[in-house]
Amino acid sequence: MAYSETRGEDPLTDDVLTGQYRIFQRKRGHRYSVDDVVTAWAASLARPRATTYLDLGCGIGSVLLMVIHRLAPSVRAAGIEAQTVSHGLARRNLDRNELSSRVQLIHGDFRDSRVRDALQCRSFDLITGTPPYMPPGTSIPSPDSQRAYARVEYRGGVEAYLAAAAPLLAPDGRVVVCGDARTPARVDRGAQEAGLRAVLRQDVIPRDLRDPLFTVWTLGHRDHTDEFVHAPPLIMRDQFGARTDFAQKLRPFFGLPENPHEEP
Repeated sequence: MAYSETRGEDPLTDDVLTGQYRIFQRKRGHRYSVDDVVTAWAASLARPRATTYLDLGCGIGSVLLMVIHRLAPSVRAAGIEAQTVSHGLARRNLDRNELSSRVQLIHGDFRDSRVRDALQCRSFDLITGTPPYMPPGTSIPSPDSQRAYARVEYRGGVEAYLAAAAPLLAPDGRVVVCGDARTPARVDRGAQEAGLRAVLRQDVIPRDLRDPLFTVWTLGHRDHTDEFVHAPPLIMRDQFGARTDFAQKLRPFFGLPENPHEEP
């Protein structure tokens, strides 16, 4: 369920995100999507008992809220966001869901050590990130600044996220990020440079019989002992456009009712 709220000429929608939380999004701006949902799902499974959690480049707060929904109420959480419009919406979404006292939200570029130094917690069991994965010059950027920064790597791509996450990760912690399925070598290279190593790779196919669109990676410190697993791909819709069983089960995972009769 959603309704619109107009703020000048920039309308917002008010959407159900989880069984507990709702989210304001710009109707014509950057909106949460399947990569956010699958990243939050994978992160929640990677460290379900995490007591400290950080979302790098948290945007409007979608992954942050979904993961918090799954973790214990006592979790110490934080988010960092550089883009002004998205940070403002993240603040508003924390406020409206009564989470501001539980979540530290920082406005700044997480690549800046001074921004990371502002974190009240210095070691995190779980860190997430949903970086843009279009290098500058490879696509026509949106004229909307919020959408452009969410898609184009103006502040770095997955390598920057891994570099920022590594020194903040607890010894047995996990980093969960998504990346372009066509360029897995970037994650391998970024992880190696940051002192991390992949635990799990999950390719995501938006519609059956098509190529993977993005990959969700779970990583730990280089010295972790878990065996690497390249899992079977996650398929969101069948060839006719109907949601797969996996996609349907994401809804109750986040406290929402299944909708088996949804039209493709």
